[in-house]
Amino acid sequence: MENSSAKKQDEIYAAHPASAAPVLKKTAPAEKEIDDNEPEVTGNFRDHPLCDEITGKLRGVFDPEIPVNIYDLGLIYRIDIDDRLNIDIDMSLTAPGCPVAGEMPGMVSRALEPMAQVGEITVTIVWEPAWTQARMTELAKLELGWF
Repeated sequence: MENSSAKKQDEIYAAHPASAAPVLKKTAPAEKEIDDNEPEVTGNFRDHPLCDEITGKLRGVFDPEIPVNIYDLGLIYRIDIDDRLNIDIDMSLTAPGCPVAGEMPGMVSRALEPMAQVGEITVTIVWEPAWTQARMTELAKLELGWF
């Protein structure tokens, strides 16, 4: 039986009753469901209020050789956001010999820079695990006719 006074990870902050300050309630964010239209991306970003804006910006970055955005291609492996709103991204490429390998981190950074509230953006190319078509969303596979 669960102890009724036990709280999950929710935190509640309340102003002193005699204070005129408003009550601030901070609760743990609900986990977002991930479906076939979301690539497998690790990191703490899914619980962050900037998640949708970040993924939207990343969906605007395209591999010049493939007519699908890098997010749905599954090239983004990890996104972490710290308390200062610095964004740290690990990404891969479809192949080590990709001609835009040197340009892709800059393309990702430039896509996120217009977000006024973000701090420093770090994009690192990683090769492990190697990218495969299995990382692509169903939408990306459909767009490329890869079924």
